[in-house]
Order: sequence, then C-alpha cells, then structure tokens
Amino acid sequence: MMMRLKEFLTLEEVEEAQGDLNQEVSGLAYDSRNVGPGQIFFAIPGEKLDGHDFIPQAIEREAGAVVVAKKHACPPGTASIRVRDVRRIMGLWSAHFFGWPSRQLKLVGVTGTNGKTTVTYLVESIFSAAGMEAGVIGTISYRYRGREVPSHHTTPESLDLEALLAEMHQAGTQAVAMEVSSHALAQERVRGLEFDVAVFTNLSRDHLDYHADMDDYFLAKSRLFTDHLKNGSKPKRAAVICGEDPHGKELLKTVRDQGLEVWSYGEGAQWDIHPLYVRSDVQGLKGKLELKGQIFDFSSPLIGSANLQNIMGAAGVGLALGVSAQVVSEGIQRLTAVPGRLEKVENDLGISLLVDYAHTPDALEKVLGAVRPLTRGKVLAVFGCGGDRDRGKRPLMGEIAARLSDLVVLTSDNPRTEEPLAILHEIEMGVRKTGLTKFPVPSSGSSRGYCVEADRREAIRMALRLSRPGDVVLIAGKGHEDYQILGEKKIHFDDREVARQELGRIATT
Repeated sequence: MMMRLKEFLTLEEVEEAQGDLNQEVSGLAYDSRNVGPGQIFFAIPGEKLDGHDFIPQAIEREAGAVVVAKKHACPPGTASIRVRDVRRIMGLWSAHFFGWPSRQLKLVGVTGTNGKTTVTYLVESIFSAAGMEAGVIGTISYRYRGREVPSHHTTPESLDLEALLAEMHQAGTQAVAMEVSSHALAQERVRGLEFDVAVFTNLSRDHLDYHADMDDYFLAKSRLFTDHLKNGSKPKRAAVICGEDPHGKELLKTVRDQGLEVWSYGEGAQWDIHPLYVRSDVQGLKGKLELKGQIFDFSSPLIGSANLQNIMGAAGVGLALGVSAQVVSEGIQRLTAVPGRLEKVENDLGISLLVDYAHTPDALEKVLGAVRPLTRGKVLAVFGCGGDRDRGKRPLMGEIAARLSDLVVLTSDNPRTEEPLAILHEIEMGVRKTGLTKFPVPSSGSSRGYCVEADRREAIRMALRLSRPGDVVLIAGKGHEDYQILGEKKIHFDDREVARQELGRIATT
C-alpha cells in the first residue's frame, strides 16, 4: 500500500510543514547512514550526537523529508517538517508506517528497577502454556518463533521496535512480553504502542546518572500507566502492580482513579494476589497463591523472595488476560531458569554457585537476603560497580554486601573509562562503615571479612578457593553479560563461563 507524506501529518499536530507533502514515503530512518531515496529522516537528539547535525548527509542520500525540532532550510525536493518532539513523532509515524502491529498482538509491558527480565520470561512461559506463540523483547535478547538476536537496548528505539513487532506479527507471533525501561519512557521509545497489560515490579535507586532524582525516575516509570496504558485504544486494559513497594502503593491509587482494571500483588493478604503458603530452599519455591479468590498450587525452580514477587506479578498478567489459573501454574512451573538471574552453576564441590545481574543496592540486598537463609555455611559475595555511572550507589552496595555476607571480594564490573581502583575505593567506603575486617590475602580459615581484587577472574578464583561444601558463592553485577568494558575496549568475559573454568581447575588440584 502506498503511503504519502501528508497522511503522517494527520497523526499529531506539527509546527510547520514545507515542501512536497504529496510525495510517496519509501521508508523511515533516524541514522543518516541508513537513509535511502524517498525516506523520512528523523533528526533525533542522542546522548552524544544531535541528528540535526546530520541532515546534510541525509539530504545527500536523497531523503524525501526531514523531521526536525529546529528550523532548517532544505533544498527543493526535500520536505521539512518541524515538530515539538521528534522522538514522539517518530514513534507515532513508525507505528503508522508498519500498520500499528501492537494492535494485532497481546502486548505486555513490564517496568520497574528489578525483576523486569524474569517477569517477561515467566509471562512468555505462561503464554506458551496457553497455546499462544510468544515473543520477548528485553535486556537479554529479542526472540520469537525460534529466532533470537542479542539485545542492544532493553527497549529499542521506536522505529526499530515497530519494525520488530511487525516482523513478529507477520511470523505468526500472537503475544509479546517486553521490558520497558525508564530511558525508553523518557525518550518516547514506546510512543505508538498499544498495551493490554502494564506491570510495575518495584522502584529503587538506579540510573541517577540520567534522571535528576528519584521523583523524576518514578515519574518516568509511571508514564507506562498514566499515559500509554490510560490512553490506549484496546477495550480491555489492566495494570498489575506490586502494592508492597512504597512507589507501587502510590501508583495503585493513581491508576485506580483512572478507572483501569487493577491487580495488586504482594505477600500480605490485603493484596489481590498473595501467597497462602510458601516453601523456599535452594531447589526453588513451592506453595499456594490466592488470586482474587482463586487458589492454586505453584512450583518453580526459581530461588528466593524476589522471585516469589516476580511469580505473583506474572500470574497477575495471566489472569488479567483471561488465562486459567491452572494454565498460569503450568507456565510458572515450565520456566526452569532465567539467564544471569540467580542462575545456578552446577559443580561437584558441594557449594551453591549463583550468578546474578544484581547491580543496584536494592537488588543486591534482595539477592543476598534470599540466599542467606538457604545456606548452612557461609555466604561469599563477589561484586563491583560500573564506571561512568551513578557513583552514589557504590558505598551503599558496599555496606549491603558487608552486612549480609561473610566474605566479600570487591572487584571490577565494567569500569569503562574510570580507574578501577578508584571505583573500588568508593565501594570500600561503605564496607568500612560496618567494621568488617579487611584481609590482604584471606585464607580458607578466615571468618568474616573482605578483600579487594580488581581483576574479576582472579576475584572469582579467590572466592571459589575460599568456599567449602555448604557455602553459597554469589557472583553479582553482570549476570547474563558475556563481556567486560575496560576503558573503551569490550572484551569477552562471562561470569558463568569463568566460574566453570575455575571450578575445573580446583577439581584437578
């Protein structure tokens, strides 16, 4: 079907439009290197570069039109559309260009600081148990119908997102669970999407190198509900919100006032979804959940109280979409693991070795709090903090690790362009507040204490050599990532792979 430029102008008011508005549109692009003849180029502002600076290159590549936020003179043959927010317009125009694919799919958006990835995996499993062809868009990968590509952003740019959803729909996908980051909401990447269900997991300190403060961070997350879900056109829309989180409780009130269907969840009986009984050990979780009067058994190999919350959130999605409680239970049980989320690394040494993505104070506290009751021995934690990111969380994470672990090995995460030892010094400031003893070279007989080892492989090796049967070793911060960023260089590094290698060396000695 042929699309003309003037069609797009009806989607949202524009400031100014000049040039041939009756021309045919052959495609859309926001990278000037990808522009082709007759395409629309969106001059979006980036983190380091401004798309307006690349308009000449787009015109040179025969762009049919440019969408700008600043006045810009274009040569004959190239239309110029000036708007208030280029990103917002790109989302709406992309949705129109690809035929509004989200309207043809069951679309679930999951936001929050922690738990997004696990909830999307659980929802995918519930979809599959219900006989639906499912897709996932998130931190680890984008996948559907047996295809999988590594993720570059938790939530892609709107143009890429609409193209992906259209591809999913054309391939026969019926339902998609996607992570929605605060960056994506602030940058209008999900503008034009029509959600059936939105999930809020929790909110804790993160991304304060991007957001002005926690209020700004929460406001960005809330937009999934107060803007996108509220103003959607689908006849039945529901919000699933963790009521025990203080920000979740606030969001619940706001969403209820908007007249949307709401499912609250938490461990207390006052929430719509809550546990009646739970058994938790290193093998996973098992018990009974009550969902607005429906009671069903559940069993999952996922570990800890944070995963109980994730399971309840996913169960709420299933019920909100009309999936039976029995099928929801089956979907929960089918999911055996989530890459890099309390992922077990099997071994014959009698230790519980877990790799987790926890890279925020709240996530680290929840993970360590979950594994502490599950061990009869010591808890050893290996972690660091990323460079060129929020520095304020470093001492907070150091204090949490020192308080909840027996032995802590501070090491590099992704130092990026910062000096690794400088990052470790800031983490160590929090450790010192607890009075934990520093060991220059800890031994297997060491009691509670910590040490600093900037080399991440050496740090993992050290923790494993210090562990004994019955201990838990948690390697936190990078989870599923298979790289480490040192300066401007990205090297291959996978905590799970390195741990297996070091376990092999220990077994042979």
